[in-house]
Amino acid sequence: QVQLVESGGGLVQAGGSLRLSCTASKSISSFDAVGWYRQAPGKQRELVASITDDGRTNSAEPVKGRFIILRDNAKNTVDLQMNSLKPEDTAVYYCNAFKIVTVEGARRDFWGQGTQVTVSS
Repeated sequence: QVQLVESGGGLVQAGGSLRLSCTASKSISSFDAVGWYRQAPGKQRELVASITDDGRTNSAEPVKGRFIILRDNAKNTVDLQMNSLKPEDTAVYYCNAFKIVTVEGARRDFWGQGTQVTVSS
């Protein structure tokens, strides 16, 4: 069973920075992509940023230019560097990794337990 462990959450003032780290129990190169999602109270979980096994990145519009996703294959980690944080970034942040398992594109997802990020105004 794959385990994803997040770290680095906390409380920060608006305009500040935090770096989240996701460590996988197996090689991250075995996944098609690894990413970060977030879920604010009363809202649906949403994709924040992801990075594929060949290094292509994707970021949600609200975080473009502020958040950077990075991977370190040697350490089996995917980090999310969050800069210029805003109160609306407050949420539980989850690490996700997935592997396409069928030719139709069905995927098997793995999730971390989540880490709280709170941005005060």
